[in-house]
Amino acid sequence: MPDSKQYIERLCVSNPLRQSYIRSAIQALQLPKGSKGLDAGCGIGLQALLLAEAVGPGGRVTGLDLRPEFLVHAERIAEESRLSAQVSYQQGDVNKLPFDDHTFDWIWSADCVGYPAEEPLPLVKELARVVKPGGSVAILVYSSQMLLPGYPLLEARLNATSAGIAPFTKSMRPESHWLRALGWFHAAGLEQSTAQTFVGEVQAPLGDDIRDALIALFEMRWPGAESEMPEEDWAQYQRLCQPQSPDFILNRRDYYAFFTETLFHGKVAK
Repeated sequence: MPDSKQYIERLCVSNPLRQSYIRSAIQALQLPKGSKGLDAGCGIGLQALLLAEAVGPGGRVTGLDLRPEFLVHAERIAEESRLSAQVSYQQGDVNKLPFDDHTFDWIWSADCVGYPAEEPLPLVKELARVVKPGGSVAILVYSSQMLLPGYPLLEARLNATSAGIAPFTKSMRPESHWLRALGWFHAAGLEQSTAQTFVGEVQAPLGDDIRDALIALFEMRWPGAESEMPEEDWAQYQRLCQPQSPDFILNRRDYYAFFTETLFHGKVAK
């Protein structure tokens, strides 16, 4: 993983790819206006602002993250937004939430729950613990992509590397994979559990912001894959995915790509 400064920069640059469909995922939850929620594993706070927008002026969102450098950035972008009065941040571990039982009306966690290589069920139970009876638990996970149109074999080989399947590992049980989250929800006692996939897509001609976002996504998607790739395949990847290459894939006039994230949602029993 890159250092925090570089990682934060890539998150910011790649945000234009995600913002519209993450907003759609939040809208699908129909969070009550004026409600109080937790963004568990909030990172640099980009989604906490979308959540605050969804609950309206009377609502409150608390962002929680373990890394103080992320929270510094989150607080800065909140101060620059019109939603700063609705959002607050604190440091803490999602595995041991520093809140009393039934504190929040809902909890949201994106790119966090299911990503550490550990047993997910205790974490889902911990999320549910701090939500009021009848409240919502929602997790959003990156679930697929097709970023290299015309090169399905190359992309499949990249996806088969340790970086491509991370944080899942060969030693993990199938039930621990994040696309089995409905099972976690059922085991944790959540009710009315559902899954819904949201699609982001881009096509040429690409604006500068989307082009830069895709470059950042390339850099984040397969870090360290070189050591597990045949030399010929890695050379092809560099030829297609390096901006300075004359064959850079984003320069193609027929470029099209999509990526998906899946929302798992359940209710705490009354």
